[in-house]
Amino acid sequence: MGTNAMKTSSDIESPVLEVIKCRRSRRAYSSRPIEAEKIKSLFEAARWAPSSMNDQPWTYIYATKEQPELWSKLFDSLNESNKVWATNAPILVLSMVRTHFTVNGQPNSSARYDLGGANAFLVLQATELGLNIHQMGGFDHQKAIVNLNVPDGYELGVMMAIGYHGNPETLSENLQQREVAPRQRYVQQEFVMNTTF
Repeated sequence: MGTNAMKTSSDIESPVLEVIKCRRSRRAYSSRPIEAEKIKSLFEAARWAPSSMNDQPWTYIYATKEQPELWSKLFDSLNESNKVWATNAPILVLSMVRTHFTVNGQPNSSARYDLGGANAFLVLQATELGLNIHQMGGFDHQKAIVNLNVPDGYELGVMMAIGYHGNPETLSENLQQREVAPRQRYVQQEFVMNTTF
């Protein structure tokens, strides 16, 4: 397996679900509000993700633009480079995990993995509903903890901007180009092994 100049491709080389083919992390958002039933559907998808010992360690705090005080607390913690485009997102979400199992109080080393699975279910459900999600690691964790009164025993995951896709021309030229560029992924030979290292 290579480490330098790993081979990528924009082609889908084996059959996958349509929602996987269509999923993108766009930055242009419409101002159209997201229907309450669709919001519930997103978190219902996350609810049914698998988790270690079925502990379901994920927690989400979300706000719509119709909740400007809470929305601003989420927005305020974003890096400036994300604020530029996320300001138009109708919903912002902070994902996090409980760091210890509820059943026995022991550290849950699978918690972040489980959150990733729940977030993936949420993202695919959003795609199926015609929504776009852009996940962001670029935010000030300490500011988010303070702004949202996150108690001890939780670790933050990613922030998400959610909404209907908007006009890419509202973005800077650099971001417009990224919006329409083909997705690149490593080919399977770079990360799938049917042998030992």
